Amino acid sequence: MRYAYALTGALLLGGTAIAVTSSPNVGAQVAQNEGMQAAAPAGAPASLADMVEKLQPAVVNISTRQRVQVQNPFAGTPFGDLFGQAPGAKPQTRQAQSLGSGFIISADGYIVTNNHVVSAGAEGASVDSITVTLTNREEYSAKLIGRDPATDIAVLKIEPKKALPFVKFGDSTKARVGDWVIAIGNPFALSGTVTAGIISAVHRGTGGTYDKFIQTDASINQGNSGGPMFDMRGNVIGINSQILSPSGGNVGIGFAIPSEQAAPIVDTLRRGQAVKRGYLGIQISPLGEDLADSLGLAKNRGEFVQGVEPGKGADRAGIKAGDVIVSVAGQEVTPDQNLSSIVASQPIGSRVPIVLLRNGQRQTVTAIVGERPSEDELNSFAQQQDDDFSQQQDDQSGGGQATQQSLGISAIPLTPNIVRQLGIAADTRGIVITAVDSSTDAGAKGLRRGDVIITANNRPVASQADLDAAVRQVSSQGRSAILLQVLRRGQPAVFLPVRLRNK
Repeated sequence: MRYAYALTGALLLGGTAIAVTSSPNVGAQVAQNEGMQAAAPAGAPASLADMVEKLQPAVVNISTRQRVQVQNPFAGTPFGDLFGQAPGAKPQTRQAQSLGSGFIISADGYIVTNNHVVSAGAEGASVDSITVTLTNREEYSAKLIGRDPATDIAVLKIEPKKALPFVKFGDSTKARVGDWVIAIGNPFALSGTVTAGIISAVHRGTGGTYDKFIQTDASINQGNSGGPMFDMRGNVIGINSQILSPSGGNVGIGFAIPSEQAAPIVDTLRRGQAVKRGYLGIQISPLGEDLADSLGLAKNRGEFVQGVEPGKGADRAGIKAGDVIVSVAGQEVTPDQNLSSIVASQPIGSRVPIVLLRNGQRQTVTAIVGERPSEDELNSFAQQQDDDFSQQQDDQSGGGQATQQSLGISAIPLTPNIVRQLGIAADTRGIVITAVDSSTDAGAKGLRRGDVIITANNRPVASQADLDAAVRQVSSQGRSAILLQVLRRGQPAVFLPVRLRNK
């Protein structure tokens, strides 16, 4: 080891000697970082400090105190007394807290945040108080003015001692992928934290009915919820709301509610009014690959009508189950701009043109937009829980060769006796499934013994031969899926694309 160090030292000394003798102006050299300043990316300032200094006082910390009913898991057992709760005792009440962010939108103390920041975090919990803390550490008790759970927006009000600094909404419709943005909030209770990044996507859906998020790689973490996303002009173009993370921490995928969606809702809530949305009265499904293939259409363009609620706008306009709606009021229906969000934004009572496809033919109808009912009313139109009628049929088997080979389904014609056993309407026409091969797409998509196939490729199915003919037709056209209309007891009939086994 001594030899190795000595050799290294000798090499360094030798190198130094060469450098000294070959560079007579060594005294004129300067440090590598002397006078250096990085050039700002196009469209971004060299530093965000001046902008952040003005914006930060309008961003607040929001905390809640909650009461949570906790049931002793050992209550009613011999171990119940060991944990301080005798058998039959009432649940215990515990205290809980939540932390989030928000921003002031008026000098007199109106504040915007996420609904989930000021809502009870668990079943059986209730919010006792909401506290807003300013950047100068002043604390205020906040009143909940209004909330919209569908878009996760809430408006609070505090009574400040003096006029407060506030920020205003900008126009998120002008936001482009690649634009610089900054987020200010209280991640992990670290107040006033600033992060920067770019817009990664716009109109990003994450599975919700009204999702059209701005996606960003600016660090968003737990506690950032409800805080503002600013553009480079200092305008609020989004409300930080969600993260996508396998670990619970930032992985560069955060989502903000765009101001184009948030601003009108905030104005409505601020006036103490409930948010109203347009409604047509239809059940819909995305036009995914299998469903599009079964219809011979391009995927992800339009949405499929599964059912129509009697007497509502869609029914009066002549829209039927099996139609594909491709545009509403001139707006194309796509995964980024789904049908529900387009209809919801239409004024109640307005007449809107709707372009649809029926049996491959393009049609235009006009519908009057109604008001979206409460969630309880909607649930009455939604599908009920599955019933199991696997034991409600006679043990019979049947099914044509084409159907068994391509779909893995065996079926027999409906009879009055089977109709009574299934508990379906007496005038139902179709064939009833007696067996499904679980290894097929039909099995994977939940078809089972007792389901009734009413139509195939939008044509009535009265016998096994009808279904066999429909399967052969699909195969001859080079399509890999068939569209079945299926009825299950206690539920409305639904359309289901089923992929053929030999495709």
